[in-house]
Amino acid sequence: MRLRSLLTVSEPPLEIITGRERLDRPIRWVVTTDMIDPSRYLSGDELVLTGLVWRTGPDDSEAFVRSLAGARVSALAAWDAEAGTVPADLVDSCRRHGLPLFRVPEDVAFATVTEAVVRHLSSARAADLTAVLDRHRRLVAGAREGEGLDSVLDLVGRDLGMRCWVLTPAGRVVAGPRPLPAELDPAGLARVFLTAPRLPHRLRSPEVSIFPVTEGTGSRVADWFVVCEGDWQDWPEERRGLAGELAAIVALERARSDDRLSVAGRLAQELVGLVVAGAPAEEILPRLELTGLPVMASFVAVAACARGTGRGDPRPGELRTLLGEALPGPRPVVGLLDDEAIALVPVPPESGRDVAGEVGRVLGRLAPGLTGGGLAVGVSDVVAAGELRGAVEEARYARRLAAGRTDPVCVVGHNELATHVLLLASVPDDVRHMFRMRLLDPLRTYDDVHNADLILTLETFLQNSGSWTRCAQQLHLHVNSVRYRIQRIQELTARDLSRLEDRVDFFLALRLR
Repeated sequence: MRLRSLLTVSEPPLEIITGRERLDRPIRWVVTTDMIDPSRYLSGDELVLTGLVWRTGPDDSEAFVRSLAGARVSALAAWDAEAGTVPADLVDSCRRHGLPLFRVPEDVAFATVTEAVVRHLSSARAADLTAVLDRHRRLVAGAREGEGLDSVLDLVGRDLGMRCWVLTPAGRVVAGPRPLPAELDPAGLARVFLTAPRLPHRLRSPEVSIFPVTEGTGSRVADWFVVCEGDWQDWPEERRGLAGELAAIVALERARSDDRLSVAGRLAQELVGLVVAGAPAEEILPRLELTGLPVMASFVAVAACARGTGRGDPRPGELRTLLGEALPGPRPVVGLLDDEAIALVPVPPESGRDVAGEVGRVLGRLAPGLTGGGLAVGVSDVVAAGELRGAVEEARYARRLAAGRTDPVCVVGHNELATHVLLLASVPDDVRHMFRMRLLDPLRTYDDVHNADLILTLETFLQNSGSWTRCAQQLHLHVNSVRYRIQRIQELTARDLSRLEDRVDFFLALRLR
């Protein structure tokens, strides 16, 4: 029930004095009071009726209205039988606090208003419950018949006048009315879903509610979510139950789309296994065709794994599904190798696409929801179908390189593999640590004691190819100060920065930090 219904709830009707622009507020219940501060007995969204017995002057009106506004009531309806009016100071207080105020006609009893509101609320709830139960039956029947999510959401839209959409955490619209309204930004909605402290979550502008599809301990980056128009907190309990039923149906539909146990899923897993094992082309190409991918297409390989095993990290099976949904272009073939997901993605030949950049942009949208170790992703160069094994190896090398970085979503492309960085990534951790410690620990210790910035000076000196002048300019120092610092570095490390070999060692040690 909304406030505007009060204009027709009795005969003669209640009259709106102030707050006409707020007539869409809901009414949850009706309360009659003669207390100057009834807030302890209010829980929000009530219509409060009062005969103003508590009022002795303007200050009382201000205190009374302030208590109602603090309790978040929907509106006040008043009449002073003795004075035969609604005091102007009460009107001013209601206007100041944004509280709609109604005048109860002199010949209408408060009991009549209360009875009419309660009857309206009871009838609405009974009708809503009957309609919701009927919708539940039709929603479940539609899902069982495999009509798809669009038809289910269309049913909700027709019956409730409430549009709903299903989205992925990467911002892809799975189902719902197209095109999306201009005020709905899929990427922005995904970011809210990933970062909201609790779900469901209400957005004020635009006014929509966000529901999770599954309620569990898994990572949100592996879930879908439902966006519905309106504020779920204003809905009756039965309608909230319908939203839960809708989420359950979406979860069922998503489970159906998970192909791990299907023929297509088993073929994808088998194909990835053959590629990694180095099977000949005559075994790989027929299976590639069976997965629905053209053998004449070009491909990139993508390797990904979670860097942690906490609540905020997707599990291997979730990561496999996530790649299948999030990677740009046609749906790829995705398989698992232990905790690593491998995807074979068809791309147009000679397209000049920056696939690694596209993957980084799409998966980067998941970063707000990766509260654990994050994702490490490697992307190969574009290859023909007969060169898939090399592409997968390249992607896995790139993924191992990405695992050593700290970004929530780190994507390394093939172009980074032709540098010293690849060699560093293949060195065992204990060797890397020892190498870095022997060269840089004396400088770090000296910096901690003397605040001398020796490591910063060393890094700047190498970045400027050993130029004293450019290094001094960048550090805003005199050239003699730079010379003194470099001399101190050489004394502490027993190295000579005029020698190429020692410069290379320092350069590599700095890259290992």
